[in-house]
Amino acid sequence: METAIFGGGCFWCTEAVFSELRGVIKVMPGYAGGETKNPTYQEVAGGATNHAEVTKIEFDSSQISFTDLLTVFFATHDPTTLNRQGNDIGTQYRSVIFYTNEKQKNDAEEFIQNIANSFDKPIVTAIQPLDIFYEAEKYHQQYYEKNKETPYCQAIIDPKLKKLKEHYKGLLKK
Repeated sequence: METAIFGGGCFWCTEAVFSELRGVIKVMPGYAGGETKNPTYQEVAGGATNHAEVTKIEFDSSQISFTDLLTVFFATHDPTTLNRQGNDIGTQYRSVIFYTNEKQKNDAEEFIQNIANSFDKPIVTAIQPLDIFYEAEKYHQQYYEKNKETPYCQAIIDPKLKKLKEHYKGLLKK
């Protein structure tokens, strides 16, 4: 079992995307990279804590690799916009990889080098060591599964899931 932590905008989106992948055992929205201990959603959303909204992904590396997770991560958010994903603006929505070991750090750096020419603008995704992960409040957990009919989920998350299912069928749960 390994752990990956990615911030790619709203954690409702990243949780929904990574929950679809084979070999992913558990997905948890939360906060990382800030200064405040035990931050609340309101504090993070207000931009005062410097935390990013992130998704903690526990995965079986014999079924899915960290590189596969990176492939999905970079395909389902815009890594070229600084502190923004769509209408979500602020450092809490930054593109970031919090690595949990040196191999993840090296793999992420190499992956970004390999895909850099695929984008019209420079990739701004930060690569940082994980200090502490704080689990998000219960009402954020499995948000998409519980709220599929909301306009936000239909407009923002559904297209990401559609893209995932069209382009990455081999990585999906059966």
